[in-house]
Amino acid sequence: MAKIWYEGNLNIEGNRREEEGCTYYVRGLATVNQVRYERYAVQTHFVEEGEDYLELIEKYIQPLYREGDILSISEKIIGMCQKQTVHKENIKLGFWAKFLSKFATKTKSGIGMDEPYKLQLVINMKGIWRVLWASIVGALGKCIGKRGLFYKILGKDVAGIDGLYAHSAFDTYHQLAVLSPKNPNRVCQNIQLKFGIPAMIVDANDIDVDILGCSDYLQGREEELKAMIQDNPAGQDDECTPFILIRNIYNEPAQDYIPIESLVQA
Repeated sequence: MAKIWYEGNLNIEGNRREEEGCTYYVRGLATVNQVRYERYAVQTHFVEEGEDYLELIEKYIQPLYREGDILSISEKIIGMCQKQTVHKENIKLGFWAKFLSKFATKTKSGIGMDEPYKLQLVINMKGIWRVLWASIVGALGKCIGKRGLFYKILGKDVAGIDGLYAHSAFDTYHQLAVLSPKNPNRVCQNIQLKFGIPAMIVDANDIDVDILGCSDYLQGREEELKAMIQDNPAGQDDECTPFILIRNIYNEPAQDYIPIESLVQA
């Protein structure tokens, strides 16, 4: 399946809608197993460390929710709410992070291990010997066309580190790393129990989508769920749309939608 790259903010004014005091942007249809799903990117304020994710759901999602909808949540927002964060000033940069970061692959989806402070954080989490081994195996894998071995060895928690990105649209993320959320399945189940909204927490970018957790109602449907948001409808810029409502519209006509002009396909 070809990957589509976009440039800039996805929130086109023509796709903007207001309903029940909430703002969302239509992100078009995704057809999965012959079912037509319309996606709505729900706009929020910039979520700070320590906010209550249940209050966010109540404010921004509950007014828009219809029975049968599925809620996709950015893992970064849950990490911020849980204070799963590390400030750059608390990361002491060492030799190995400076050295190894010079050989890391740069990606279009954001900052990777070419950022020394991010790599230093990984060394602090996993230990230098495991990081060295992952670096060697990752480099050898690239030579034979196998990518992603570095993250496969070190784990999803390393792949899920976000922030420490000097080019982020938000100043907060220039100096802050956000770690993967704790107990994502439990978070989703809490949302399901309180609001009756089936939820999943995703680590999504313009390269791949990973389902970190979901409520019991959605268990076993991970590949189907990934296909619903394969084009990363939350965006990669300053959209402030960490929540995506996914709605089966059956045979109803889809809302008017202005397609986003893609940069390239890869």
